[in-house]
Amino acid sequence: MLKSLVMIAMLAAAQAPDNPHLPAPVVDTVAPTLPAGLKGAVLIVSKTNGWRHFEHIPHSNEVLGDIAKQLGRKSFATENAAVFNDRDLSHFAVVVLNSASGNFLSPDQLAAFERFVARGGGVVALHAAGDDSHKEPWYDRTIIGTTFIGHPNGDDHIQTAQVIVDQPQHPVMAGVARTFPLSDEWYSFSNDPVTRGMTVLARVDEKSYRVGGKLAMGATHPVAWVNPRAKGRVFYSALGHEPAVYDDVNVRRMLTNAVRWAAR
Repeated sequence: MLKSLVMIAMLAAAQAPDNPHLPAPVVDTVAPTLPAGLKGAVLIVSKTNGWRHFEHIPHSNEVLGDIAKQLGRKSFATENAAVFNDRDLSHFAVVVLNSASGNFLSPDQLAAFERFVARGGGVVALHAAGDDSHKEPWYDRTIIGTTFIGHPNGDDHIQTAQVIVDQPQHPVMAGVARTFPLSDEWYSFSNDPVTRGMTVLARVDEKSYRVGGKLAMGATHPVAWVNPRAKGRVFYSALGHEPAVYDDVNVRRMLTNAVRWAAR
């Protein structure tokens, strides 16, 4: 009887669903079919070979599509990284990496992405697109410019804190309140990306939430920045773990500005 119970337990464990936050990594080799008439469009990519933010991705993809429409641009959302090839990328003015995580690009796909940015293509990278699952040196140097080290967990996981805009004159921050409260997951980084050539647009006030000693960055705790060294316009925001963040009026305005700015 005991042996039978053990076998049943083992079978149940084997049939248990995988952790939806950690899907098995997949390397895409066949590109998706693009809709006709895409030109200067917005490519929204939520490919996850690392941690998957399944809570916000469906809603944020919808919001990003609405933003593209508001800007008079068509959009295409996909989780197929094989779209990163010279032919398909030529249809897009900007790539939005919506919590894309892990090494989601093959070497050839990464090379096509590099060429896209070198030709002046824009990038808007969001939340997990800047976590520590990204190991490619070009991506780290061009898109992130620092290293993710963690965020508060447990009861402190989601907290309301004050976002402070440091560069209100930058086009991405046009119309965004100089300070505003936001309830979100707050990323910390190993260093201020300014030290690697980035321009920080906004930061979080560590005095407004419980950051935790090992995660403290002090007065310069960045949450949004741009890379002025890239030939294409590159923007990164650490905000966006919670679906409701994408409905916040200031975040939505920032994302709209970012897509417009990155797409030139």
